[in-house]
Amino acid sequence: MRVSEANWHHIEAYLKNDDRAILPLGSTEQHAQLSLSVDSILSERVAAEAAEPLGIPVFPVVAYGITPYFLSYPGTISLRQETYIAIVRDILDGLKRQGFRRILIVNGHGGNQPAGSLAIEWMADNQDCAVKFHNWWNSPKTFAKVQEIDTVASHASWMENFPWTRLPGEKLPTQQKPMIDLPRMRVMGPDAVKAYLGDGNFGGYYERPDEEMLAIWDVAVKETRALLEGDWA
Repeated sequence: MRVSEANWHHIEAYLKNDDRAILPLGSTEQHAQLSLSVDSILSERVAAEAAEPLGIPVFPVVAYGITPYFLSYPGTISLRQETYIAIVRDILDGLKRQGFRRILIVNGHGGNQPAGSLAIEWMADNQDCAVKFHNWWNSPKTFAKVQEIDTVASHASWMENFPWTRLPGEKLPTQQKPMIDLPRMRVMGPDAVKAYLGDGNFGGYYERPDEEMLAIWDVAVKETRALLEGDWA
């Protein structure tokens, strides 16, 4: 149940029988020829599909994240770490006030890892609550499926090219891009990062057949759903 498709009466009725909720985290940043909202689209969608048969509310994705290294790419917006932590903390506080006690954070962007540390800290201050932090794209079963298909995969490559993240009319390169030197990139400023990366793909083919992508997606949805259905203590 997407909260954007519900009203307060629906949430009030739900909370009489359950206290689980999902908070997706995304980012607005360059993804080569793919949508700038890849991370937000994927985290919210995998959350919604995982929650659908369970009727668990999925709150709107936090569409901005921590991505300072891509700031020289037009369209990329980055929040400061302290700002981001404050936003996520306020959302968790709000969810608790409403009556939610078991919260799954479905994260779609590697730069948002500070929210995982915050979740642990927040639980120490709210010991009647449980928060799970889930990086959906590199969780064990999902990442294993990616590696089974193609071991050369990373940011803005084929592994993020789903039917719902590609843009109409965009013609993608057919070659496999060599993997970048990530440690080298991590010490560069935004202008140097853009000059080094070029189109923004970290390495790998730009697309693979949809049947392979949908197979990955099926694993990701099931792995996310298992966290909702599993133990919370």
